[in-house]
Amino acid sequence: MERKKTCIPGVDQLIEGGIPDGDLVLLSGTCGAGKTIFGLQFLCMSDEPGIYVSFEEDIEKLKDTAAMLGWDADKLERDKGLSFLKYDPFKIEDVFDIVESNIREIKAKRVVIDSISALGIYEKDPAELRRMILQISSMLRKNSCTSIMISETMPGTLKLSRFGVEEFVSDGVILLHNFSIGGEYRRALSIWKMRSTEHSKKIHPYKITHKGFIVYPEDTVRVVK
Repeated sequence: MERKKTCIPGVDQLIEGGIPDGDLVLLSGTCGAGKTIFGLQFLCMSDEPGIYVSFEEDIEKLKDTAAMLGWDADKLERDKGLSFLKYDPFKIEDVFDIVESNIREIKAKRVVIDSISALGIYEKDPAELRRMILQISSMLRKNSCTSIMISETMPGTLKLSRFGVEEFVSDGVILLHNFSIGGEYRRALSIWKMRSTEHSKKIHPYKITHKGFIVYPEDTVRVVK
């Protein structure tokens, strides 16, 4: 089985070398967990063309974040075919065709959707939300993209995603935790599932540095309830 490296130090060691080629992975966590940085690193540190689809953050802010971590987004757009797209989730029906067109135009191999949670701001009907999420999933699979779909969860909840459907349409789920241990918050990552992969079942600490997202696969976080 071919695998795509996440380009996140430490993560690939937890998932047998990378994400199975063409799979869709849900990246879920609370506000401030580093989900956007994870997604940017997945694209910017790769040698493959890719698309970052934002439903919330302005493109210039995304590029500023990339620059702070040492990635020249404009140069990557010119040299590698990296593309940043910003869309109003209120017009989500138009987005599917536009994103698919961009995927085919640059022959994108990687896609990041940031974030699926933004859809809930404009679409309150649970059945319609599920349909939209399934449609996004289907479009990405049809185009053989290895993709990350970001979902924001509420602090203290046991849910894996905002709407409770994202994890079921995804081939893998990566959770970003923020535990309170010994009077301080500790960031940690766990692999909830990954298709056809003997992945780590432990919770591993991570940091966000000036070079990006780093996971420590040899270390674990023990959570006492």
